[in-house]
Amino acid sequence: MVSNLISTRFVRSTFICLIAMAMSYFPHTAMSCSRVLYRGPDGAVITGRTMDWSRSLETNLWAFPAGLERDGDGGKNALTWTSKYGSVVATCYDNLSVDGMNEMGLVVNVLYLSSSDYPEIEGGRPVLSMAAWAQYVLDSFSTVEETVTELKKESFQLRGLTIPGGYKATVHLVISDATGDSAVFEYLHKKLVVHHGSQYTVMTNDPPYDQQLVLNEYWKEIGGATMLPGTSRPADRFVRAQYYLGESPQTHDVTKQIASVFSVIRNVSVPFSKSYSGKPNIAATLWRTVADQSRLTYYFELSNRPNTFWVELEKMKLGKGQPVRRLHVEGGPIMAGEVSARFVDNSTFTFAVGTDE
Repeated sequence: MVSNLISTRFVRSTFICLIAMAMSYFPHTAMSCSRVLYRGPDGAVITGRTMDWSRSLETNLWAFPAGLERDGDGGKNALTWTSKYGSVVATCYDNLSVDGMNEMGLVVNVLYLSSSDYPEIEGGRPVLSMAAWAQYVLDSFSTVEETVTELKKESFQLRGLTIPGGYKATVHLVISDATGDSAVFEYLHKKLVVHHGSQYTVMTNDPPYDQQLVLNEYWKEIGGATMLPGTSRPADRFVRAQYYLGESPQTHDVTKQIASVFSVIRNVSVPFSKSYSGKPNIAATLWRTVADQSRLTYYFELSNRPNTFWVELEKMKLGKGQPVRRLHVEGGPIMAGEVSARFVDNSTFTFAVGTDE
């Protein structure tokens, strides 16, 4: 009996190991973005992420007030809504919201997922461009629970998007709120899959999230103090982020809390290196954000600049009737410290129109 038990454990461990090795050497097809969620003393909740791509995303920061009349630009039968909450977001090409936090402390991070498979557009339900998915959430909800309840209804359809360079915007979306709750939304095999719970503190891109969790279980058995995978592959970054997040100090010092989250996402950032033809998602980290949801402060740093700057949302005046404002970031002046006063009125933002192709 003891022999059979040992044999069973050996087979199980070997099987898990083989899966982990296979996924670690998964072909280079996944954007290298990573996301972590830190919870600390005094109700501290802080979310950090990286953004990686092989070419400029022309990223800027935008401040959107409450009360905006929105058109999701999904083409025919587009979803429309009025923003309930103001937010500060990072955009790509000034027409695609990919990261941000609203005035209630809800944070949205968009990460690449090559295996995304969205349903075909059908008549009836309104349509939302992929470019506006994250912004719709920031505009409309204050908590993860509220967001999950509504998005599970699938009252609208997502229309795909092609970004500059001819690449499909196949993504999954992860959210967290000021209580530390978290959820991941993916479309797999044309079905919406939701992972909801405060235990979901780390996420990379490929493979789909349920497989990321399985791979992480294998590495837990080894123990990060013994060995950690060191490549920039998504599965390896997940393991490192999970381990170092668990090692982050439970401190009351706000500066150390922010520094701890930055230290984790810098650890899983991808250094500048060669690019791969036809695979812009296998590339260096372009920028990083850290959102302090307890104190409503949004930190940002470009990886090619030796400085960090931040926005205190309470200084942005995001109430109804306030103007839309933009902060020139990529290619703009070097900035450090609190920069809310640098935002300039700008009403030119429109979401990229979705496509069925």
